Amino acid sequence: MALFSGLSERLNHIFSKMTKHGKLTALEIKEAMREIRIALLEADVNFSVAKNFIAKVSELAVGEEILKSLTPTQQVIKIVRDELTSLMGGDNQKLEVASKPPTIIMMCGLQGSGKTTMCGKLALKLKKEGKKPLLVACDVYRPAAIDQLKVLGKSIQIDVFEKGTQNPAKTVKQAVEYANKFALDTVIIDTAGRLQIDEKLMDELKEIKKVVDPTEILLVIDSMIGQEAVAVSTAFNDALDITGVVLTKVDGDSRGGAALSIKAVMGKPIKFIGVGEKLTDLEPFYPDRMASRILGMGDVLTLIDKAQEAVDEETAKEMERKFRENSFDLNDYIEQVNSLKKMGGIKSVLSMIPGIGGKLKQIEDQIDDKALEKNKAIIQSMTTKERMNPEIINGSRRQRIAKGAGVQVSDVNQLIKQFNQSKEMMKMMKNPKAHGGKMAMMKKLMGGGF
Repeated sequence: MALFSGLSERLNHIFSKMTKHGKLTALEIKEAMREIRIALLEADVNFSVAKNFIAKVSELAVGEEILKSLTPTQQVIKIVRDELTSLMGGDNQKLEVASKPPTIIMMCGLQGSGKTTMCGKLALKLKKEGKKPLLVACDVYRPAAIDQLKVLGKSIQIDVFEKGTQNPAKTVKQAVEYANKFALDTVIIDTAGRLQIDEKLMDELKEIKKVVDPTEILLVIDSMIGQEAVAVSTAFNDALDITGVVLTKVDGDSRGGAALSIKAVMGKPIKFIGVGEKLTDLEPFYPDRMASRILGMGDVLTLIDKAQEAVDEETAKEMERKFRENSFDLNDYIEQVNSLKKMGGIKSVLSMIPGIGGKLKQIEDQIDDKALEKNKAIIQSMTTKERMNPEIINGSRRQRIAKGAGVQVSDVNQLIKQFNQSKEMMKMMKNPKAHGGKMAMMKKLMGGGF
């Protein structure tokens, strides 16, 4: 499940109907706006936000130049995209860095929002960027909260500063002194949460803020709480004047109302989104990229960012050479599977490809990340010689490989067939003229089915 998948599907259906009309009348645009408004409300967008959004889009969409345009639907889609981008904050807002180290980042939020895990994710991200972070355990109430942070810190090789259940403000002050002593340039504070907002919680957070004057105060919100996110954000902002929001569990929420409502209501930017359970599943929030995803236009820039993180430059160049020379083997296939996993899997990658994102639900049944793992198991059951020379894999070898991988012989046959088709595709892409030109090449690859 992906953030906004429900809204994306609805909007694509609405725009598809508009396209069929060719020219648009003011009445048709009004009807489309009514449907978009319903789609936003079903996505759990705040009522006032949805109402104001539709009013802005309608005002721009019924202009004479739009109605008389040769591509009115495309013009309306552009208006919707621009307004969605504006609604979510316009530009990506980076973390502030203190003029004098350490930069202090205070993480706050309700219990169950994923705050402690998010501290670990942020620390790992900053470490990869060359920072030297320190995690500080200040959730002294939730059972095992300190132990959880220590386990996270150990897994990513980042120090965790903790002083048991002593006063959190005192712990934070000592943590900053520790960071200065050991030249650690970033301090990330995991504060206590509650099941609901109360005065005692806010007083404790205010005391921490007063003691260390954080560079950033980030509110961690579970995206699945929907419209309640606005009330939670407002309460924390009124008490602490937060600097930004981090949305967690966006991979489990297909509606996305929180992301579309928070900035408009509170005026504070979303800085990061948690897109999975792994500690690497943290993305900077780009409103323009997210707007493109919502409208099924893909997100090529984020896809490139993910690819660069998953594959180092040297490996990418080597793979390019093998594709060019048509010399890649089944060992390279495993490398590709591992890279896809690092990028979030097939569905995550497809959701960012223009033209596919909005139709992902229609082809979801045909996409199976588990099939990649099955193929990986099959290849790992082969000998080194078989991986490098798949053409030597005869009937008896296929039976042995299938038995070793715990699959059917037909699964082994299917993998080898796919691999041979991939090699043929690379050969054709290298020299399309030799195969009758690009159209002829496509027909061969698709079995002449068009």
